[in-house]
Order: sequence, then C-alpha cells, then structure tokens
Amino acid sequence: MPTLVIVDDSQEFLASAQAMLSEEGFDVIACVSDPSLVVEHVSVLRPAVVLLDIQLPSISGFELARRLAELQPRPIVVLISSRDAATYGSELTHAPVQGFIPKWELSGDALAAMV
Repeated sequence: MPTLVIVDDSQEFLASAQAMLSEEGFDVIACVSDPSLVVEHVSVLRPAVVLLDIQLPSISGFELARRLAELQPRPIVVLISSRDAATYGSELTHAPVQGFIPKWELSGDALAAMV
C-alpha cells in the first residue's frame, strides 16, 4: 500500500483514521492537524497519498489541494469531509484531486479504490 499523510483538524479523527487505515495496510507516515504545516510536511515526507479534510481552520482543503498540486513529485490527493459531495458542487469537480470520500464511508478499501 502507498505511503499516506492524513490532514484533519480533529485529533480524535486523526487517531481513529490512522488506526483504521494502518490496520488495513496503509503506511501512515504522518498526521497533520495544523493546516499551515501541510505543504511543508508533504514536501519533506513525499507521501504517495494525502487524505485531506476540506473543512479546516484558516484555509480550505481546496486551497491546500491547489498548493499540493504544485509540488514535485505531486502526491495523489483525496478529499474527505463530514458533509456530502453535493455540498461542494462544482468546486469539488474542478479541484486538482483524485476524488472525494465522505468521512462516514472512509475505509481502506474505499481509499485503495481511489488510488
């Protein structure tokens, strides 16, 4: 399975997602709760995949996805949210990401199918 960085401002979600995805075979190399550190962490760690929450304080996951798309090598970005895809409309469609998974549907199989 690919290396993975999980980005979310909820420590509880980070812990549960890391445990679940690690158990399901992903190599979770970092969990980042501070949006201002995401680009730096991804630049240094170079994960294959970034699981990125859309609703972050101070910056949206969409803006972070645009910044991550400028990196070389470019990670695969999968957006997550506690809201459904319809909430985001065309912004989700035009984001430089591989896809979107609602948090309630997140699993190793769902993420593996995306990447």
